[in-house]
Amino acid sequence: MARKTYSAKNVTESGPYSHAVEADNFIFLSGQTAMNAAVGENLRGDIAAQTKQCFANLFEVLEAANLTHEDVVKVNVYLTDMDNFSAMNEVYKTFFNNPFPSRTCVAVLALPLGAEVEIELIAKRNG
Repeated sequence: MARKTYSAKNVTESGPYSHAVEADNFIFLSGQTAMNAAVGENLRGDIAAQTKQCFANLFEVLEAANLTHEDVVKVNVYLTDMDNFSAMNEVYKTFFNNPFPSRTCVAVLALPLGAEVEIELIAKRNG
């Protein structure tokens, strides 16, 4: 079976993976960090700015798949420090409307490229 994949122009990969893969009407978006922006800045220590850039990257991938934030059904957030949970949430809630997608947030030891937050999405295509 050939995979149907999507890529965003301004988002880089930090390994051998696709930005998104479609399976049945679900689109699985690979995790994005702020460091995956094509024109990256050093945002270490600023969890709000990193979270905004994660979503900018993810929403570019959604756009490449002709989807929007309204199509997102599940979000997974990975933080290297749970002390950043509140700051991440403040930014997170500006990207979605109620009812929010389901979500998991876990603490991890480390993330690629020195990131402090990584976010991945699952979206569903209607129709």
